[in-house]
Amino acid sequence: MQALPLLQIDAFTDTVFGGNPCAVVFDADELSARTMQQIARELNHSETAFLMASERADVRARYFTPGEEIPLAGHPTIAAVHGLLASKRLTMAEHRCSVSLELQAGIVTVEVAGSPDSPPLITMTQPRPDFLRAYEPEEVAEAFSLPAAAIRDDLPIVTVSTGTPQLMVPITGHDALRRARLRPHHYDELRAFGDFFSAHLFTPEGVTRTGDTFARHFGVPPDWREDSFTGSATGGMAAYLWAYGLLRQPRFVAQQGHWMDRPGYAEVEVVGDRDDIHGVRVGGRAVEVMQGMLVLPQDL
Repeated sequence: MQALPLLQIDAFTDTVFGGNPCAVVFDADELSARTMQQIARELNHSETAFLMASERADVRARYFTPGEEIPLAGHPTIAAVHGLLASKRLTMAEHRCSVSLELQAGIVTVEVAGSPDSPPLITMTQPRPDFLRAYEPEEVAEAFSLPAAAIRDDLPIVTVSTGTPQLMVPITGHDALRRARLRPHHYDELRAFGDFFSAHLFTPEGVTRTGDTFARHFGVPPDWREDSFTGSATGGMAAYLWAYGLLRQPRFVAQQGHWMDRPGYAEVEVVGDRDDIHGVRVGGRAVEVMQGMLVLPQDL
């Protein structure tokens, strides 16, 4: 038998049972992609992170949903770096450090800053956004059980990718956003017809005084329907908000998960001008919830 260390970490929160849970599996170098996929399905989080040695960066990380591997994601990146800190594989000097991760989407640098009094802020810089295909409200609304009028008519519906393509759907307000319900058959048809991995419905108003935006993120049923916090899509949303003039300044606080009883937040900064965005910095905190060993047959 082989035993691999494992941590469960809540990302984009500073309290347990908030944000988005992620399993982090260490020393995964000998695992095949098929075994990683089986483990992710067994653990059944929206993503599971597998960490291993890298010849190109400090650490290599692979991210799997219960159904497939994805090239880049925010909350497993935050969870992975927090796991490296919690397991003493990464240490801070004068309350700061940085680490490079080799992901399927490329190498990203993650910066860590904190104090002894609170979980450190872990910030990833997502690549330059690509604005891809545009959609009409009538093509999209039915998949979320919404009338077309629930989608803002002064803004485009467009796929944005900072590593993983996400459909950006601007909603008229909290009331309409709360009414959204996934219709799996229509959503499957939309995904088959479209160019995106998952969908981010949002409005530029927080649900508390500390937030500037609020979003709901719909995934890939039946593996997972709704995400409690989505870092990669938050980066794409930030680029969208900045490019289309919905932000007065490039720094803001994004909120998600409150209506799922898993409130989460990210500190976000868009880098570059509105017509020339270089990247997006998405920062979050994390807390360790569980630790254990993943026990597998030696021949896996």
